[in-house]
Amino acid sequence: MSTTTTTTAPAPAPVTQAPGASSAAVLALARFETRRLLTRVPVLVAFAAYLAWIVWHTRDSFDGFPALQDADRATQDGPLLVGLAVLLSANQAVLRSRRHDTERHLAVLVLPRWQRTVAHLLSVVSAALLTGACVGAQFAWEALKPGAVGHGSPGELLVGPLSVLLLGGFGVLLARLLAAPFAAPLLIVLLLFLATFLTGFATGGWTRWLVPSVTEYSLITLPSDLIGRPAAWHALYLGGLALTLMLAALLLSGGARLRTVQAAAAGAVALTVVGAVGQSRGVPEATTEARVRATVTPEKLQTCAERDTTTYCAFPEWESRTGDWAETVDDVRALAGGDARERPLLVRQRVEARYGLDSDGPIPPATRPGEVTVGTAWGGNRVPEFTVAVAGVLVAGTETEVGEMCDGRMVTVMWLALAGRPDPVADLRRVRIDDSDTGSAIVISQTEPLQMTAAHTEVLRELLALPRQEAEAKVRSGWKELTAPKVSTDRVAQVLGLPKPEGDDTCG
Repeated sequence: MSTTTTTTAPAPAPVTQAPGASSAAVLALARFETRRLLTRVPVLVAFAAYLAWIVWHTRDSFDGFPALQDADRATQDGPLLVGLAVLLSANQAVLRSRRHDTERHLAVLVLPRWQRTVAHLLSVVSAALLTGACVGAQFAWEALKPGAVGHGSPGELLVGPLSVLLLGGFGVLLARLLAAPFAAPLLIVLLLFLATFLTGFATGGWTRWLVPSVTEYSLITLPSDLIGRPAAWHALYLGGLALTLMLAALLLSGGARLRTVQAAAAGAVALTVVGAVGQSRGVPEATTEARVRATVTPEKLQTCAERDTTTYCAFPEWESRTGDWAETVDDVRALAGGDARERPLLVRQRVEARYGLDSDGPIPPATRPGEVTVGTAWGGNRVPEFTVAVAGVLVAGTETEVGEMCDGRMVTVMWLALAGRPDPVADLRRVRIDDSDTGSAIVISQTEPLQMTAAHTEVLRELLALPRQEAEAKVRSGWKELTAPKVSTDRVAQVLGLPKPEGDDTCG
């Protein structure tokens, strides 16, 4: 009788995971997913296009004289392209295991599904941080320009990276909701459609602040304390919404059993609600009152400095720009004749701030003798527009009189404004609303526009064609008659020794 002995293999010893091993594994996977995400073709192309746009836009932006309260908003559109690329790439990264049929292999690893989702979310955070570095570089470039003034808003600067975080987190959440690989591309198409065709339906009211980027391309620059945008509340709303979507992805990945995730999700929803309510309150009453004061009584808010015979009054953020104004005024004065070279002037900065960034109306002309209006923007076309205002007051006495001028004095005004410029004829085109240098046209000024007849333009072009010293001598010798009220254009040409104009001399 034989006896069979059955030997039972000993059970394998239970695997003991060292403390911190799970966190280390998550971080290792996060580094891998970050590298994969940032080297995906859509993300690389988006960042390359974004960086190219920063260089192209910032190099000549604001004509070299940025107001930082406008420059911060200019950082918000570019990151949206990066955000869409991160949305698509993060979504595809989460679905990679399903595409390659490796989900069943991952299920036996140390890391559960929710921790793998954490790794994907951390890769999105890395993309948002990289975007934040790009935003910071763009804003720093603006701030380091010699002509920069004002103050930027941290809330406005956070919009770009938070938009990437929001869109990337939504890409991860979408992958946990729908395993279909075409869901993210279809969503991107839908978002682009909404951005293109439905933006106009939410231009006003609190609903416009529900989207990531609310850029306002204002025609004017306001002092930073008069902007009135709920930038901090909007940043809180975006941050809370991004966290809500990311934590929702964790809950759907098996993290619903973790009380920490549940509490964090509740807190993220609360932040989102608080931010949404805060950004919907509109412009504070104190800001509205400050806007009225800055518009109606700017002298109560400004600091004045006297240089030679001209006094310059500016809002606090623009005090450093009075040197540029003074240089321009001196160039115009140097061409004048009679007592205009020594006549006291008051250059006052004025702005129409009562309607916020939506203001687009002209500033009423100053009525006090010798007062010249200068705006809050500078550089580019703003410089010859300012020289027109200075020359007009030197000739006519007040901005009100300049706005009503329609006689031969317009030739003297425009010559004073342009003759000292590097390219007078080019600047003539820049200050005329139709960009012309012949015929009649409307001339843009700091306040009310002026009118040039075809005869004015003809005589001015002839005067600008003369050697500058010869033209200066003619203007100074005939200054009294050239600046006399109601002098005809024919008489101005005769005094200057120029041919009689053939063009029409009637203001429209």
